[in-house]
Amino acid sequence: MADFIAGALGGACGVMVGYPLDTVKVRIQTQRNYNGIWHCIYSTYKVERLSGFFKGMSVPISTVSVSSSIVFGMYRNCLYNLCKLKYGTTKVKPSKFDIFLSGYAAGAAQALVSSPADMAKVRLQTQTKAHSSISCSLVARPKYSGPIHCLMTIVKEEGFLGLYRGLCALMFRDCHSFATYFLSYAVLREWFVPEEPSKSDVVGVLLAGGFAGVVAWSIATPMDVIKSRLQVDGVTQRKYRGIIHCVTKSVQQEGVQVLFKGLSLNCLRAFPVNMVVFLTYEAILKQLKPFVV
Repeated sequence: MADFIAGALGGACGVMVGYPLDTVKVRIQTQRNYNGIWHCIYSTYKVERLSGFFKGMSVPISTVSVSSSIVFGMYRNCLYNLCKLKYGTTKVKPSKFDIFLSGYAAGAAQALVSSPADMAKVRLQTQTKAHSSISCSLVARPKYSGPIHCLMTIVKEEGFLGLYRGLCALMFRDCHSFATYFLSYAVLREWFVPEEPSKSDVVGVLLAGGFAGVVAWSIATPMDVIKSRLQVDGVTQRKYRGIIHCVTKSVQQEGVQVLFKGLSLNCLRAFPVNMVVFLTYEAILKQLKPFVV
């Protein structure tokens, strides 16, 4: 139970740190009218000011606590039961393969729960304002007025399954990335955190969490691009029939490098976000362990 609570608070803190760069990342991946990261940042600020970077933030802020709670809670409970099943006790140090499998299961559970919220987030992030210097009356009205309206519109226009568009890509992304995420963190934490109880482990946790996030997003970015494109697909006219068609068509039109759009931005965002996530998670866990069973 303590892992579920600590994971929820850690995830919420992480979203607040990394959301503006996440918006830039999604726009670069799904829209072809930006020349790069700085051009996207400049264009977003010029047209929409600071609020443009926080579009759809209420969705992940309200749901990321649930999904992050599921990720960390599922991971720890899977690891606990896996050790109990394999070794007959939970006191033994889990193998790297045990950690990898538990992270994989956590990613699958997270994807199933977070798909509708992620859909609304991406649709709102890619919804840009029409800009006109002539008259404010010429500015087009946005299609979605907010997260709830976005979800209701998707259900109305695309059916209930429209909320799960891109789910397979999301599953591929999250299963592999979370398996790598937790394995990287476990290995790096052993390197960075001193064994002496007199020394602080804060710096070690920050470094391990930051680098684990970078490694995980390096693996996740290609499928993240496909996931975002499938989720945006359907706003106007459908272009993709599925994951394979989206991959082949994207590569044909923009080259293999399209699969790595936003990679540098993902890594830049992942480091501070996951530093905060793991530091908060471990700090809360220490406080809750004596009280929560």
